[in-house]
Amino acid sequence: MDRSSQIIRTSWVGIVSNVMLALFKATVGILASSVAIVLDAVNNLSDVLSSVITIVGTKLSRKPADREHPFGHGRIEYFTAIIIAVIVISAGATSFYESLKKIIHPSEPRYTTATLVVIVTAIVVKLILGRYVRQKGVQLKSDALIASGADALFDAVITLATLVSALIMIWWGVSLDGILGTLISLAIVKAGIDMLSSPVNELLGSSVPAELARQLKQEVMEVGGVHGVYDLIMHNYGPDVRIGSLHISVLDTLTAYDIHGLTRKISKMIFDRHGIIMTIGIYAIATGENRRTDIQNKVLKALSDHVEIVQVHGFYLSEADNLLSVDIVPDMTVADEAGLVSKLTCEIQAIVPGMQVSIVVDHNYTE
Repeated sequence: MDRSSQIIRTSWVGIVSNVMLALFKATVGILASSVAIVLDAVNNLSDVLSSVITIVGTKLSRKPADREHPFGHGRIEYFTAIIIAVIVISAGATSFYESLKKIIHPSEPRYTTATLVVIVTAIVVKLILGRYVRQKGVQLKSDALIASGADALFDAVITLATLVSALIMIWWGVSLDGILGTLISLAIVKAGIDMLSSPVNELLGSSVPAELARQLKQEVMEVGGVHGVYDLIMHNYGPDVRIGSLHISVLDTLTAYDIHGLTRKISKMIFDRHGIIMTIGIYAIATGENRRTDIQNKVLKALSDHVEIVQVHGFYLSEADNLLSVDIVPDMTVADEAGLVSKLTCEIQAIVPGMQVSIVVDHNYTE
């Protein structure tokens, strides 16, 4: 079963569980002649919403690529997770408002045996359901399932607070409904806001996970003919579609045919191992005893001696165009990049007087 099918199946488990719980509450409410329990059963049906949204979002995300969306529709999953997170925040805000009203205008709650049976059952079902859905979300890397599972767990926590309040009321005659509700509501709102961070970051463009970046660079460096890996960039178009690029440095003695085969080999390796569509760029390393190699060594050493520069690569010298170009990655503490480039340009200009010097500022997107 593929990832999308597992997400949909897990969501259906959530729908069936909530419907069964609602039927149980409705039956108990009718037998006990409790309007409150019946209304709670109706409210329980609203919990089905997050599972329905997850199913709809997952099905839409599976739509194939088209002219308007050449990378597919996978990012719809991020919007799904955002909607569910907003639902969680709304539920927390509503609970906070109702709890405040109980603090300002306290009333003595009445609990029956039927009410306590419903509360305990709801806690058990929601805890099991929430834990199951959240674990599947983590396993399948689905923000929507994680948020949906958290929603069920929060319902269990709210219901548990109701049970604690009920027992305290029965044993000591003290009502803590409002206070417990307020504290838990604030925690739910905060958790809902935290849930937004992952899908929002994916839509904005989050950095490549450090461990994955290290693994990719290590694997590429192990390929024969590769002498350096730079400029790793990756974009997510949903959990199943990742597209990126990187540069490798190779000796300038390789032919175009050799380089073609090398880049194909690396692209296939990365796709087979990680499912990432990777474009490979090339930097040539000057070799042999000649002017180009001599200038390369002097320029790289001069730039590397600056503590504010963490990486130097992409050296290129063209006698025909009277051009020297090199890429640098400055430290994150460097605020005035233009000033740094101006200073370095003057320094390198002294090595190659009369030649046009182009220093390109790169940034490290993986560390």
